[in-house]
Amino acid sequence: MANFTRESALEQLKQQVAKGKPIIGSGAGTGISAKFAERGGVDLIIIYNSGRFRMAGRGSLAGLLPYGDANKIVMDMGSEVLPVVKHTPVLAGVCGTDPFRLMPNFLQQIKQAGFDGVQNFPTVGLIDGTFRLNLEETGMGFDLEVDMIRQAHEIDLLTCPYVFTPEQAIEMAKAGADVLVPHMGLTTSGSIGAESALTLEESAKKVQAMRDAAVKVNPEIIVLCHGGPIAEPQDAQYIFEHTEGIAGFFGASSIERLSTEPAIENQARKFKELNI
Repeated sequence: MANFTRESALEQLKQQVAKGKPIIGSGAGTGISAKFAERGGVDLIIIYNSGRFRMAGRGSLAGLLPYGDANKIVMDMGSEVLPVVKHTPVLAGVCGTDPFRLMPNFLQQIKQAGFDGVQNFPTVGLIDGTFRLNLEETGMGFDLEVDMIRQAHEIDLLTCPYVFTPEQAIEMAKAGADVLVPHMGLTTSGSIGAESALTLEESAKKVQAMRDAAVKVNPEIIVLCHGGPIAEPQDAQYIFEHTEGIAGFFGASSIERLSTEPAIENQARKFKELNI
């Protein structure tokens, strides 16, 4: 694989924007997912623990539950994915609230393993209600994810955090985020997608609000969209057409899971329909 500095990765992304092409990021839970996402021309590949659960047939929110050590899982997945990616920056999903990691040391390990950047996942941004309030009150809140992004920026890793509110967009921009990803919630569609979600119209307004907040801090920040009802290419096109300054889309379930489910099912059905 080719390692990218923060500067070279950003330059590659900005070239896509200059050409009028969307930046596309793809989650990868397996080596074959990463290999063929790269062949499809994606600009970023992201490895995080939910990819493993997703490709095991479970919902992505399994990555937020106590089913394994999120940061260890990412390092294990890296040994499978990193060797097969040749020309695309690869990000690690880092659990910034992990109480059992010295984060500066762990980020150095991420860099030494061959990752080019980071994203904040698992993220408490997907948690709401009293549980979320208690996490914030007991020192396990979103501010730790902001701190992780700041530390990653300081050691020249590309930083591509998820945000959920305009206020978080501002904080991440101040921390040095290079690529901001407004998150619309668990992706809909498919066999294990969410059924409750925002509308595309609502999502466009939320994405725009987060983008507008971030560019007040850093006019050069790149903003993508992700999640919720933005599940298929036509959904992303709707967001592009109903917002200003959105440079692309990051898909995890949208690229990896939604393409895999019907492909395997249909191929199996074709074999089953053969005559003997």
